[in-house]
Parts: sequence; structure tokens; C-alpha cells
Amino acid sequence: MSNETFASVWDAIEDTPAEAENMKLRSTLMMALEQHIRAKGWTQAEAARQLGVTQPRVSDLLRGKINLFALDTLVNMLVAVGLHVEVSVREAA
Repeated sequence: MSNETFASVWDAIEDTPAEAENMKLRSTLMMALEQHIRAKGWTQAEAARQLGVTQPRVSDLLRGKINLFALDTLVNMLVAVGLHVEVSVREAA
């Protein structure tokens, strides 16, 4: 057993730093979408209409099925509901 520590759960469970970064970004975008949907008080059906997707797709989003969502898909969904995405790039720690 290892006593390694990680900055993020994604750093611990993903095979490469690139995969971990991708998952961190996807997680952040999914949480932003979930918060927006809940703040608006939308049902899954209404969220689906606003996002331009199906209700089962919204269900997958709200249930955190991160492997079903690519970064570009999440960006498109955020833009569809009037949100703006910004990216910050810096040296790795």
C-alpha cells in the first residue's frame, strides 16, 4: 500500500496527467451545468429543451456520468443556456 498524496482524485485514479486534466475540466463544466439547471429550477425535460438535448442526456449529466460527455459537448451545452466558458493555462505545480 502506498502513502502517496494527490492534489485531486483525478490525479489518483487516471493513468496519465493529461487524462487527469481532461477529467478535471469535464467535472468542472458538468458541475457548472448542474448548478445552473438547479438555480433555474428546471425539470429535466425543460433543461433538455434549453440545452438542445434529450431528457435522458440531462439525466446522465445530473447523475455525474462523466465518461459520457466530451469537453466540446459540455462547452456547447453551456453556451446553449447562455453561459460563458473561460480557460486559464498556467505552469503545472
